Amino acid sequence: MQIEILTLSELTPEIQNQVADLYQQLNANNSQRPLSEILDSDNQVLFISCKINNLIVGTALLSTYKVISGYRGMVDDVVVDASHRGKGIGRKLMQKLLEEGKKIGLDEILLFTGHHRTPAIALYTSLGFHLRKSGIYNLKLN
Repeated sequence: MQIEILTLSELTPEIQNQVADLYQQLNANNSQRPLSEILDSDNQVLFISCKINNLIVGTALLSTYKVISGYRGMVDDVVVDASHRGKGIGRKLMQKLLEEGKKIGLDEILLFTGHHRTPAIALYTSLGFHLRKSGIYNLKLN
């Protein structure tokens, strides 16, 4: 098992297809952006992958941004292939994100998850995340 940062220079059509297939397990209804856009140097996103036998079986992304109240990170697109769940891959992906967040000096890391995602919530709380007492609102633009 390899937990590593994926960079644009490593992107291949095979990796794009592996990630696209994996993301379908997270949300089959969402459209996907090409990884070349995600990994572009202008986009402040850290892409962590888990590979087993050269196959990507898990991902976690950390977007970073600076606002008046601090330097923040936002966790997105955490998914582990259904056939590999329960093996600690999600924890290892998240630990790598947290380690990288500390390295770059983030003040806070946020994440959103559905209330029905009980295993994910258990993971996040075991890593020290706490539920904020605030509402999240969204507006789809596309």
